Amino acid sequence: MSNGRGIQIELTQTGDPKVLEASDGRLSISVPIKLKRRSGRRLITLPDGEVQEPRPWDTEPTPLQLALARGHRWLAMLEDGEVRSLREIAEKEGVDNSYVSRMVNLTILAPDIVAAILDDQVPPHLSLFDLAVDPPRLWEDQRQRTGINYDRSVTGVDVDSRKHCSS
Repeated sequence: MSNGRGIQIELTQTGDPKVLEASDGRLSISVPIKLKRRSGRRLITLPDGEVQEPRPWDTEPTPLQLALARGHRWLAMLEDGEVRSLREIAEKEGVDNSYVSRMVNLTILAPDIVAAILDDQVPPHLSLFDLAVDPPRLWEDQRQRTGINYDRSVTGVDVDSRKHCSS
């Protein structure tokens, strides 16, 4: 692959790292890499076996992250008076009314659970259905149900178990 500036990138899976200099001064750098898939994302495995994690801006949002964003967007539409009901959102978006309701349910999740979703640190067994269908109102109950109790020192959010969402 070429980026138009005389740089050519080839992905290979075997070989030794090497640098070759052409007579016109060009350099060819060969670095053997392997591409692995983890959670649907491609990761580069370096020659020493280390996995280079993708930078946050290089990754596609996960389905949970997209669902959380939809829920907050749809709740904002209700709060701003842009729509009068979840049914109106469903008609406008061309989706099922129950789907809209489940996505809006994600807006009442505990801050540390939201942080875990945004950081893609949700346990693999946990599905969108587990989070969006009839979530408990109390944050502590949500943590027990999901098994997520994200470390406050990592997220910077208050995870005081006495706090809960309003009904």
